[in-house]
Amino acid sequence: MNSFDLRLFQALNQHAGQTPVLDPVMKVAAHYALEIYAVLFIAAWFILPRRDGERRHALVVAVAGAVLALLVNAVIGAVWYRPRPFVALHGVHQLIPHPSDASFPSDHTAGGFGLASASWGKAARWLSWTITLLSLLVMVARVYVGVHWPTDVIGGMAVGIVCGRVAHLLSRPLRVITNIGLRLFRMGPFSPRHSLSRH
Repeated sequence: MNSFDLRLFQALNQHAGQTPVLDPVMKVAAHYALEIYAVLFIAAWFILPRRDGERRHALVVAVAGAVLALLVNAVIGAVWYRPRPFVALHGVHQLIPHPSDASFPSDHTAGGFGLASASWGKAARWLSWTITLLSLLVMVARVYVGVHWPTDVIGGMAVGIVCGRVAHLLSRPLRVITNIGLRLFRMGPFSPRHSLSRH
């Protein structure tokens, strides 16, 4: 355990359970981030203009970035076990339940920044900003509630950003998945008006 992790962890975690305004926000962000990302993805898919196939494809690429980040995390966690703060320290203010599995890197942070990084410059601007800001909040929240060290979330952010950019290299093969979704919901080039305009 390094001094940077210990000092920053204690600086944030000491307020957990003591701040009625912050506690509920941090608990929701730390515990339900993956569900919130899923709701944002589904909402964006249906909110975008019906004929906008490109920005829906950007959503699929973003999800691929998150999945890739989680796979990389799984490999790192299998190779190196780092105990979580509530395992390594006494007196941690742990606000959410969590198994004592590998702490490094943070899955929630990696997945969030995998989504965010892959969406930058491609997805709807409001969505990119929302996911990025939420990912930053999750970084702080996972430390605040006592389940991660600061370098866990920093490492997760790095993994997510790299994997999000790598996901762009998979954009062409991912078109198959996008087209299945577009065809299913009759959107993009498969929307009724678009089809009629081609005849």
